Amino acid sequence: MTASDSDNQPTESLQPPAPHADTRLVDRSKLSKMYQHYVEIKDKHPHALLLYRVGDFFETFFQDAVTVSRELELVLTSKHGGEVGRVAMTGVPHHAWERYSTQLVEKGYAVVICDQVEDASEAVGLVRREVTRILTPGTLLEEGMLKSSRNNYLAAAVIAGNHWGLAYADISTGEFLTTQGSDLEHLTQELMRLQPSEVLVPINAPDLGALLRPGETSPHLPQCLPPSFCYSLRSQVPFSQGEARSKLLQKFKVRSLEGLGCDHLPLAVRAAGGLLEYVEDTQKENTISLQRLRTYTLTDYLIIDHQTRRNLEITQTVRDGTFHGSLLWALDRTSTAMGSRALRRWLLQPLLDIKGIWARQETIQELKENTPLRQDLRYLLRQIYDLERLTGRASSGTANARDLIALADSLSRLPELARLVADAGSPFLKALQKVPPVLEELAQKIQAHLVEAPPIHLKEGGLIRPGINVLLDERKATVEADHQWIANLEVDERARTGIPTLKVGFNETFGYYISISRTKADQVPANYIRKQTLKNEERYITPELKEREARILSARDDLYKLEYEIFVALREEVGEQAEAIRQLSRAVAAADVLCGLAELAVQQGYCRPEMISGRGLEIVDGRHPVVEQSLPAGFFVPNSTYLGSRESGVESSEKAPLPTPHSPLPDLIILTGPNASGKSCYLRQVGLIQLMAQIGSFVPAKSAKLGVCDRIFTRVGAVDDLATGQSTFMVEMNETANILNHATSKSLVLLDEIGRGTATFDGLSIAWAVAEYIATEIRSRTIFATHYHELNELAGMLPNVANYQVTVKELPDQIIFLHQVQPGGADKSYGIEAGRLAGLPAVVIQRAKQVMGQIEKHSKIAIGLKNLT
Repeated sequence: MTASDSDNQPTESLQPPAPHADTRLVDRSKLSKMYQHYVEIKDKHPHALLLYRVGDFFETFFQDAVTVSRELELVLTSKHGGEVGRVAMTGVPHHAWERYSTQLVEKGYAVVICDQVEDASEAVGLVRREVTRILTPGTLLEEGMLKSSRNNYLAAAVIAGNHWGLAYADISTGEFLTTQGSDLEHLTQELMRLQPSEVLVPINAPDLGALLRPGETSPHLPQCLPPSFCYSLRSQVPFSQGEARSKLLQKFKVRSLEGLGCDHLPLAVRAAGGLLEYVEDTQKENTISLQRLRTYTLTDYLIIDHQTRRNLEITQTVRDGTFHGSLLWALDRTSTAMGSRALRRWLLQPLLDIKGIWARQETIQELKENTPLRQDLRYLLRQIYDLERLTGRASSGTANARDLIALADSLSRLPELARLVADAGSPFLKALQKVPPVLEELAQKIQAHLVEAPPIHLKEGGLIRPGINVLLDERKATVEADHQWIANLEVDERARTGIPTLKVGFNETFGYYISISRTKADQVPANYIRKQTLKNEERYITPELKEREARILSARDDLYKLEYEIFVALREEVGEQAEAIRQLSRAVAAADVLCGLAELAVQQGYCRPEMISGRGLEIVDGRHPVVEQSLPAGFFVPNSTYLGSRESGVESSEKAPLPTPHSPLPDLIILTGPNASGKSCYLRQVGLIQLMAQIGSFVPAKSAKLGVCDRIFTRVGAVDDLATGQSTFMVEMNETANILNHATSKSLVLLDEIGRGTATFDGLSIAWAVAEYIATEIRSRTIFATHYHELNELAGMLPNVANYQVTVKELPDQIIFLHQVQPGGADKSYGIEAGRLAGLPAVVIQRAKQVMGQIEKHSKIAIGLKNLT
């Protein structure tokens, strides 16, 4: 800073009169020059919080200061702002800006970083400051701001009538994809799958540039967009067909979008081009290296809607939203952050292509059978850092020296990895067998150039090894010689003056000085010039000392600049190899996932499922992958499942004869049994086994033979949706309607307790009609768990319906849950017994039994069903 920065005055506690906190109410002409510049920058970013570098702090003023003080629980202070008096101010240390910015971004704010871009000591007038970075939830790069185990997606949605285009990118890893569809419900579900940190929406409205935090609404936000995300409202211009197309052609240096697969997808092009423009706008001086744009279609993958993901607890539990207890928790044995993210993506986007599933199974099979290879591979993988994000930071110019060291260490492991899998025959291990020589050379060059433990800050020296640059070595020698002269000066001056307590010191304000206690002041030589008087000492300088100081500081600055230039050139070399590194990192991530799944298969005794082209679903002694790991070994009771008519020539497994009289296999199973007996667990178990099989994993079963599903649907339990004013029953009906309207004969449908949210007769009627419609019209593979044991009558009416029950053992005064699923239907639900186990008073239980007896005696339901039959 210089004296011209009129803000350089002591900060004081907030005192009446209250400081100005609203720039709209301030006469800007009466602000000091620095505050005028602050307001000019703020006008360009009205919807973001502006962190403005002032000396050793990033400070916020006016309303931003009030907001930052409230959100970060920091003290609100004030500073002199010129003729207007004092203005509200909250500041954070410059070295901690990432930590505080992370907290603000997590709360849904955009943060603008306005940094000093010239040395304050060299400034003439106001120190020059520029916006160097705009941080939004979807544009983060810094390691401390990101979760290593999941992607940080920025998405862009373009909607035209009932058609839509979607693009999404993770700028920290370089992933960049786009798609297009014609059903807005599919857009909603795709956003729910991605869980983007930020969604760009083009509009023509006054609130352009606004960042809507989760739950905030705008009349310009389409209703199909879930309210749980942050939305950035953007201008239509960069999302126009011409602008977006031109941006993509320029970025990827192509003459046509045909090679990117989106030439015939105008809405996908608009979304991708608008997203690209936003990334460039927010990154300012950073150049983001995105991978080549990839186009995909929703029909390429098994579709799992948000409700099914929630019910199956794929990435988090239903009860408290935690990772522990989810399917991802149960399956994740990965050794790298890249592998952990890849496993999450695979679980949320299972395959439909049997060949792709088979390729993953082959790799797991090889690693499962070859224990030394699997163990050595896992050992090596644990030594590889996050290549994707290290490369992202290097290519964007934000990587520090420690990042490059980690990158080099990881790249240097790849040749060893290639040798380890040299004889492997499975597809995903073959991808690791060749490492481009240029990457080996790059790793060696980084390790040769950078010291083993470099400092975090890049402009304070100590980065480059000796022998790399002749001029650098000469400057280091000069600086070291001058430092040695300073070190000798103290010894020499003590001897010359006879003052044994004389010291040579340094501080940033006065530079080098000679300190002598005031009691020895009469012994000071004549050539000493008094610089400062303190309570117990006098500080002096000499012409020779000041001359040497000027030379030291100048040489030091030149040395730091040269080291930084060498480092930047090295970082740019890494950026040039970004695509090659990312290609290898994808191979490493996939191998890591499959190696972890092989380890899991060995630990838990999983089998390789046989994937078939028909509709059969035959699981022998299946187990719930999460519940099994939560119980002591051997406690989980396995159960078999047989579903799907033997059409298309699909035969049952000879190894697993069916314990059922039904042939062909039923399309729909009516599953009855008491509460707490395991019906819901059984439903989820079947769904999870099918999902695991379609990501290529082995599954928790003795054996399995599975037809590929196009969709998995679950409806397990329901709660009131208070936000939209919908009751439990209405939520249940909406979910059921979604299933009936979208399920096909290739789908897997898992229903639990349809019709329980209304009157008994109404509920039973709806449950009957739903089951009948699925069995006769849709013919999807379905398990229908219910307490309406009257539905067992359907098995006698429809040839593709079978009854199964979860068995119990009845004793005179209690029941024992056996958790075994067997053919046949239960004739009662044991609800009263479940109430007794829950602790209802004995008198209530006794009265319930009396009422139950009367209801059964006079019920007309049985007569009605008989007439219906």
